[in-house]
Amino acid sequence: MSFRVTQSMMNTQLLRNISNNMGRMNNLQNQLSTGMKINKPSDDPVGITFALRYRSELDSNEQYVENVSSSLSMLEYTDTTIGQAGDIMQRTRELLVSGANGTLEKTSLDAIKVEISQLYNQMVEIGNSQFNGKQVFNGELTGDKPYPTMGVDGTVDLLADPPLLKAFQVSSDTEAIRYELAAGMKLAVNIIGNEVFGEGITPTATQAEIESSDNVFSLLQRAHDMLTSGDQDGISKLIAQVDTRMNTMLTKRAEVGAKVNRVELIKNRLDDIGINLKTVQAKTEDADMAEVITNMKTEENVYQASLSVGAQLIRPSLVDFLR
Repeated sequence: MSFRVTQSMMNTQLLRNISNNMGRMNNLQNQLSTGMKINKPSDDPVGITFALRYRSELDSNEQYVENVSSSLSMLEYTDTTIGQAGDIMQRTRELLVSGANGTLEKTSLDAIKVEISQLYNQMVEIGNSQFNGKQVFNGELTGDKPYPTMGVDGTVDLLADPPLLKAFQVSSDTEAIRYELAAGMKLAVNIIGNEVFGEGITPTATQAEIESSDNVFSLLQRAHDMLTSGDQDGISKLIAQVDTRMNTMLTKRAEVGAKVNRVELIKNRLDDIGINLKTVQAKTEDADMAEVITNMKTEENVYQASLSVGAQLIRPSLVDFLR
């Protein structure tokens, strides 16, 4: 049985084909203007799931990179600060060696004592160092000074609680600040003040406990007092404790250096991961511009051809049939 094709059916089919062709052209134009081949989920339902996953992983990786940058800044600042503290201890040792010389006059000892006083106060400033407005050596209590600025010259920080405590009579907070530098991996980026400057000495400590302590502030305080009293034997014995504390500072500085090296390795790894994720994301989302332009020109030619054919198809009218 023959199938009768009407003029209306031909017109409808023509319009449908032209509409489909324009839809393809519109999709190619979107790709051309955005540079992406996936502009809505229906463009590639499978590809959009991978694209969203890559974006999520890139966001996480960028956050880890920011954490790494913050960690490096904190560690480098801590390294510099501990180095400054070590310089003070080295200068203190030199002064104590000079002070242990029995040939020095009282005026020379007084001059050494004055410098020790200034070194004490400078060490307190280092102990209360801040980075980005946060205390470096007070664990998680980054808003509180770990060491009251009570110097051997009598200066008192009235904000200290209580204000009459000296730096060697307090201990810093012992909690670590940990940054997440990778999925499931956290690294402590701060150094506890007690580890660098020594454990605090309680106000009720015995004389034996005080003399056995290598707390930085206690050592400087005792050095000042010995120079005042002219206790050269005590000064000689104090040098060994200064050496012990200097070695401890060097150990902590080496620990910071090791962490810096590790964080830099993590940074390199995150950079590589970021490059790889961007590469696979581009393969999934980005359009091949050469291919898009070629397809666009092809569709334009098809569209022009369809319009030309359509003009021939719908040209006959009632007058044409009556001829």
